[in-house]
Amino acid sequence: MSSGLRIRAPYDPDYDASGPYPDHLYLYTGSVNSFHYAATRPLQWPPNTVGRYRNTDPVLVNYLIRLAVEGRGEDYLSFPQRALFDKIGVRTMVIETDPYGDLLTQGYDLASARDWARLGNLYLQDGVWKGQRILPEGFVKFVSTLAPAWVADDRPIYGGFFWINGDGELPIPKDAYYMSGAGGQSTIIIPSHDLVVVRLGHFKGDEAGSQDLNKSLALLMEAVPLHR
Repeated sequence: MSSGLRIRAPYDPDYDASGPYPDHLYLYTGSVNSFHYAATRPLQWPPNTVGRYRNTDPVLVNYLIRLAVEGRGEDYLSFPQRALFDKIGVRTMVIETDPYGDLLTQGYDLASARDWARLGNLYLQDGVWKGQRILPEGFVKFVSTLAPAWVADDRPIYGGFFWINGDGELPIPKDAYYMSGAGGQSTIIIPSHDLVVVRLGHFKGDEAGSQDLNKSLALLMEAVPLHR
């Protein structure tokens, strides 16, 4: 999340809700080729200098994945299930697409709590599942390490497409990192306690659900000992 591409996003510090519709959401709702749209945004800053939560960045990574998969002559739409989910027992994941068949893996990804827990456990186990390496060696360290641009921006809260508890906002150790979806959906990996926590709930219950999650996390830290 530090490409420097210029779009309007609700998480920008200077975002004005009374302004035009944000590109960040347009990548979901615009009925456009999301890959082409993201790839044609102009630069606002030099890459890797300013951290901003903007959907252009994961969309462009998804674009590269599609080019690589189809370049090998493989089926793109079944690739996530075949290359990852089948290997760790995930059966309920649904990833929606734009009208051009581009997987919107920056969001619109739906699964049961147990399957999100499976995905979280894959990261907790350094990308290894039942003795088989699924994720490249070093990838878990990469996603859970603070991104340089976000550190430079004095916001130690983001890594490689994972949020990081670098500012201690959550009542859990700062080594924790997590997937965070709209409406308070969370899959939290806490390596120091050998723990994965999943919270799913109704979008309208976001505020109350987040408050209850924080209370639950504090209790879990008391109940679950440090991993030795």
